[in-house]
Amino acid sequence: MHAVAPLRPLPAHREPAHLLSLVRQAWGGQSDLWVFGYASLIWRPEFEAVEQRSAKVHGWHRALEMTSRINRGTPECPGLVFALVPGGSCRGVVYRIARDRVDDELPRLWEREMPNSVYDPRWLPCHTDAGPITALAFTLSRESPNYTGTMDEARLLEVFRTACGRYGTTLAYLMETARCLRSRGIRDRGIERLVALARAHALTD
Repeated sequence: MHAVAPLRPLPAHREPAHLLSLVRQAWGGQSDLWVFGYASLIWRPEFEAVEQRSAKVHGWHRALEMTSRINRGTPECPGLVFALVPGGSCRGVVYRIARDRVDDELPRLWEREMPNSVYDPRWLPCHTDAGPITALAFTLSRESPNYTGTMDEARLLEVFRTACGRYGTTLAYLMETARCLRSRGIRDRGIERLVALARAHALTD
């Protein structure tokens, strides 16, 4: 895999605590809080929600284009995880956290998703069968040093064969996301192509 730039100290405006404070201010504490999940938050949310709905966002799409040096890879052998990047649309799941549970659940979510402030948290309009809602989503800028862009097949196969972090391999992460989306009736042609690539090279059943 290509060389990855070393991690640098975060500027003050990118510190996790500062970004969490901004999200709290925007939420305001007067209502329940919605969270949009598009990959592992669908099959392993790890926070308490009182409702969930299928949802779609426009202007963003799911892409296996973010470097993972801990969860699905290492600094020496980085893996990949899905990110929500600009363009297109994405079907996923929105979760409603009860207002009186946000102070407990949001820090847990932040510790999981934002320990290194890789993502840009945004409030995105989401379309659901029960009506529109606005949800917190974790997006990735194409200017981020963690954004890989589109990889060719040879590089993807190298990652699928070698990358493994504290939560397992990039390949297992891909396959679990694909399985979970299928079980919810969500079709993602980009994921289907990645799964077909792995199967064509006998990396998975």
